[in-house]
Amino acid sequence: MTTTTDFVVAGGGHNSLITAAYLARAGYEVVVLDARREMGGGAATEEILLPGFWFDTCSTGHTLIQVNPLLAKDELGLISEFGLQYLDPDPVAHVVFPDGDRFTMWLDLDRTLEEIARFSKSDARAYRRMLDEFDAVKGIYGEYRFTPIGYGPSLDERLAGHPMGTVWMRRNVMSAWEVIRREFESRQMRAFMAWMAFQTAQPIESPGSGYLAYSLVGGRQRRSWSVPVEGSSSLPKAIVSALEKAGGTAITETLVTSLIVEGGRCVGVETSNGNQYRARKGVVSSIHIKSLVEMAPADVWGEDFLYGVDTYDEGLSSFASYYATTAAPRFPIEGGEVEPVSAGPAPWAEDVIEFGRGLRQGRLHRPGSFLLFATPTIVDPSRAPEGHHTVKILSLAPYEVPEELGDWETGKDVLAEEHLRILQQCAPNLTDETILARKAKSPIDIEAANPHMYRGTIHGGDRGLAYGGAQRPVPGWAQHRMPIPGLYQTGATTHPGGSITGAPGRNAAMVILDDLGTNIEEVTSK
Repeated sequence: MTTTTDFVVAGGGHNSLITAAYLARAGYEVVVLDARREMGGGAATEEILLPGFWFDTCSTGHTLIQVNPLLAKDELGLISEFGLQYLDPDPVAHVVFPDGDRFTMWLDLDRTLEEIARFSKSDARAYRRMLDEFDAVKGIYGEYRFTPIGYGPSLDERLAGHPMGTVWMRRNVMSAWEVIRREFESRQMRAFMAWMAFQTAQPIESPGSGYLAYSLVGGRQRRSWSVPVEGSSSLPKAIVSALEKAGGTAITETLVTSLIVEGGRCVGVETSNGNQYRARKGVVSSIHIKSLVEMAPADVWGEDFLYGVDTYDEGLSSFASYYATTAAPRFPIEGGEVEPVSAGPAPWAEDVIEFGRGLRQGRLHRPGSFLLFATPTIVDPSRAPEGHHTVKILSLAPYEVPEELGDWETGKDVLAEEHLRILQQCAPNLTDETILARKAKSPIDIEAANPHMYRGTIHGGDRGLAYGGAQRPVPGWAQHRMPIPGLYQTGATTHPGGSITGAPGRNAAMVILDDLGTNIEEVTSK
């Protein structure tokens, strides 16, 4: 069977859906193909354990997309027309330190500063100063992230006119750890900031990660851990609604296996069942760049591009476990308890550093394990039966199973049990009796569930200096146009990278619409 449309979009993650929706809004005939049962990629909410328990199997917090013009200006009507809603949990986060002390981050800045002052008054001043300095430049960073590479000034050029521009140029190439140890003196605040900065799976020693020490804390302090009502999948569902209203089509359970290249141009894709979907105007891919190059002969890519893909660092692999429970984790604090949507243990910074190093070497450093406990049912009870909860523990682990775990088939349950015991130490009310069902996913399981999550990575690749901005995914090919004419790339392997930002999707739409002689402003003003 052969189907022909203006654009064929291979992959149904939130970024490729965003690109598709803008193209459909512009009046083009668009079809989106996705291998999974539901569209959304990493923005998925699934019933993986018991009936009525809906888990965000990858992303839960959507803080970063809130400043995307897609939502900030509601360009596709996702909020006003298609019912997308977000909640801002308070407290924002809660961590437990190795010495048993605890720290709670609140939306009320003064209350957060009071918490910090328990450890160091100097650190409270440093925290406020960091937020103020970030507020002064966040607009510049936002413009950079939500503009395709080459379609505006570079980040350094944008910063050049700012009073603290050279300071931020230095911070852009520093590591998060260099920033944290310079700004904070107490062991506790260094640990908390390291826990926050590691939440995009970028090692805190990585050159170029310094910005994360500001942006993640700054975004959460202002907006909390923005949680979509009825689950992470609410975002792609709203985008699909916008796509379909504009005349586009979304097809699930359809695996793209190869690109169709004729006369040196990409003219469509072929699927695992032998069907062809041909494109009059172009093909848009959100397939992981490492897999994409295997879908067409090597000679059509060029040696330089293939070298760039071969040397592209896929990043750190993830590990996750899920629990259907009769209680939400409650964390003791002085004078009572808190029930945060986002929490975790905050190991000392030296252990977080060693954990990151170990992952690179295929081993686990247990005291430094990064763990994020997510319980969105605390603010959104629609995700579970009345009085019940979904609890997710997100971590990182080597793709190749560490020797002490034997194999991932059995080792994943051993590691998940370790993580659960840490959660139970932090929140003693979550006893074994409160757990109705559980499931662990190794990096291999994560990749099997979504091939775009190459080697179990969920952020599309490392975002260090060698793989960000104009280097992403390959130097010279950061503008979403691929070496094969007619083929465009979006998704987490393109600027500015992974997480739920929608930036790669909107940026790709800007480039494609420009090639078609129009722009997003014209398209969304109709």
